[in-house]
Amino acid sequence: MSARVSGRRSWLQASGLATLSPLLGCVTPRSASARPPADDGEPAGSPSASSAVSTPRGPDVAVAGITEYCVAHSVGESAAMRAIAEQTRAEVELWYMMIGPVEAALLRLLVRLRGARRVLEIGTFTGYSAIAMAEALPDHGELVTLDISEEWTAIARRHWANSPHGAKIRLELAPASETLPQLRGPFDVAFIDADKTGYPAYWDATVPLLSPGGLIIVDNVLAGGRVVAPDSSHSRATDAFNDKVVADTRVETLMLPVRDGVTVAQRVG
Repeated sequence: MSARVSGRRSWLQASGLATLSPLLGCVTPRSASARPPADDGEPAGSPSASSAVSTPRGPDVAVAGITEYCVAHSVGESAAMRAIAEQTRAEVELWYMMIGPVEAALLRLLVRLRGARRVLEIGTFTGYSAIAMAEALPDHGELVTLDISEEWTAIARRHWANSPHGAKIRLELAPASETLPQLRGPFDVAFIDADKTGYPAYWDATVPLLSPGGLIIVDNVLAGGRVVAPDSSHSRATDAFNDKVVADTRVETLMLPVRDGVTVAQRVG
């Protein structure tokens, strides 16, 4: 761990802000009744699935209010996004792996601000984030998304086909470790939201594919808040990955406490 990262962490713990970190961003409150397994880094709830989350108490009340307020004051879901979200929550046991509407709005905005023409996504799931980003691409834009699940991506394909933006999306159904070496850049934006143990390899394969000034966005970098004091193999691996990213001189990095943590990095070298 670098001295810079160690110093920041000590300050965070000493200041007591570690316990309040959900209040620093639009993080979905966690609850005992809707919490995924301890080693899963994805938040259990989402603003549009609040019925699955028990009534929050104490600081969680403020967190829930902030989440709802952020959703209400962000660009809303398109019809395609809403349809994917509804089917995912109804039919997929691991529905909580889907990003929320605030993070989707962030991705869509970053794609548009970057003026992206090509986007790479590692981890399609049911296609919610892919269609959100595709909606921000120009008509001739392309989004290449990688996944291995026929079942989950079948939901994505069904709804992409009903969207005018679905034609911009190209799904590669194979392990990313096999697909990434075959891809040719440049990509203007990349989004990593797949198996967490693969993050270091995905990062190393993706950064060289970015255009100058390109953005790489990584989801679930807080491991449910456990990166502050890692206590499991998953949280320790996520912490080590975050140290790797902040030490990478090819990028400038910003970590945001949105949902389960989103890192946004821009290639500068």
